[in-house]
Amino acid sequence: MTTQLTAINWAKAVTIALILLLISLFGIDGQRQILYACMHISYCIWWLLEQQIYPDRCKQIFTEKVDTGGFTGAILIIGIFYSLPAFIAFTNPTELSIAATATAIPLFYFGSLINTAADIQKTTEKAAGAGLVNTGIWSGVRHVNYTGDLMRYLSFSIIAGSLWAFLVPLCIFVLYVQRIRDRESSMRNKYKGFSDYKSKSFRLIPGIW
Repeated sequence: MTTQLTAINWAKAVTIALILLLISLFGIDGQRQILYACMHISYCIWWLLEQQIYPDRCKQIFTEKVDTGGFTGAILIIGIFYSLPAFIAFTNPTELSIAATATAIPLFYFGSLINTAADIQKTTEKAAGAGLVNTGIWSGVRHVNYTGDLMRYLSFSIIAGSLWAFLVPLCIFVLYVQRIRDRESSMRNKYKGFSDYKSKSFRLIPGIW
């Protein structure tokens, strides 16, 4: 058996390999393909590098054990299904619009900044022995790392240029809603100040939910 984190890491490597395969099969015909490849591959590489830069993360996230079925599921869902927008982007012959570019790039970079800042703050504070992390970037949104991640996957779908590509962020959103419910149930029992934190913050989407 291995950990969920190891399975996810392998899935990210599969995603990189799939995008490189798409490049070799379809080539890069325009801005849509080059932007998509740069954005998604750089995200996967950063995911892997972040664990080397902040090794404490490996002790804090996705530490649960998975069997062969769980490992295979991670490869199929995270490695392959989450790459659906890549396939769409590389088979989409239409030119990428200025509006799509102007929307996707800020979503990707701000999403990445939000997600990374949240990860670094939480990793650092947890390593120092903190309990409930509810300051800084975590003060207004209780699952702000998920917010950044969703922004990133939305940017991939926008670049892909098809409604079908939005199946991925939609599925991730549904997954995160379930995770949020489970985590908040646990946090309510674990942290004394959680109720007060909950009353002053949003779950996932600032100002909405």
